[in-house]
Amino acid sequence: MKKRPIVLSALTLALGLGAASLAQTTVLKKGLKITLLPKNINNPYNVTETQGGLDAAKEIGAVAKVVGPSDAGASSQVSYINTAIAQRQNALILAANDANALLPYLKRAMQSGVKIVTMDSDTAPEGRTIFINQANSEGIGRAQVQLLGKLTNYTGDIAILSATPNATNQNTWIKWMQEELKLPKYKNMKLVKIAYGNDDDQKSFTEMQGLIQAYPNLKGVISPTTVGISAGARYLSTSPLKGKVALTGLGTPNQMKQFVKDGTVTAFQLWNPGDVGYLATYAAAALASGQITGKTGDTFTAGKLGKYTIGANGEVVLGPPYTFDKANIDKFNF
Repeated sequence: MKKRPIVLSALTLALGLGAASLAQTTVLKKGLKITLLPKNINNPYNVTETQGGLDAAKEIGAVAKVVGPSDAGASSQVSYINTAIAQRQNALILAANDANALLPYLKRAMQSGVKIVTMDSDTAPEGRTIFINQANSEGIGRAQVQLLGKLTNYTGDIAILSATPNATNQNTWIKWMQEELKLPKYKNMKLVKIAYGNDDDQKSFTEMQGLIQAYPNLKGVISPTTVGISAGARYLSTSPLKGKVALTGLGTPNQMKQFVKDGTVTAFQLWNPGDVGYLATYAAAALASGQITGKTGDTFTAGKLGKYTIGANGEVVLGPPYTFDKANIDKFNF
């Protein structure tokens, strides 16, 4: 009988330790080492995206850095992944140039204890724990076609000016564009070409020129890449077909402002890429701090963006795309 208080005390102590352990997981660790690896470091979109990540890291007391290649090749990111492993980074945030080519290196990183979060452009799920999707992929693809349909009165030949042929996000969006085009209201619209500018300004400019020359009945072009849409707009702005061929897609307000104001582009869409990087950094910190494991239903708070829930296959969706036009474009600066 005299031993019962001792047993109860031990049980109470154990419960107390358990509660303390749980309490620790609700706080983000300070001094986390986080690497941000964009597709390439010269792309204005990627610069804005990673700056959002750096801003989030500053808020949570993490040590973050941006590294990356100058091109968007499938293997160009490998050395940076290996460096993150060697430097014992707590987390690596990656916008993947290829869905599968990086898998062996990312798996090695995870085995070494590096938490992997992809943003913007995903790998196969086994290469990461969480994917920060800028918007629902189906919604993006369908919205692009819906917008172009309105701009062309749902008639004529159309084309797509994409980034690289193996870009995960581009190909997923294009798949949904093609699905949207199957609907009856698009029966008078025909997709005649998918061109690739390789996320290179001059290549995209040349591809846009080629589309105009090859398809005299072209009425509209969708370029779901910030490099492609700005290069395409630059070509159209000095072309006799300015205002006659509708160009839309995904671009940043700052790079597209002049083309909206001079009538080259009526409307285009995007999200705030800085918010993508910001959300990805909070997710990575939550993983590295033990707040979440990446399973479906896990929740975490991302600073000014609020609370998010992890969906199927580790996907977290930032929000729906936004349409920019002459009436609102001056309200944005990124």
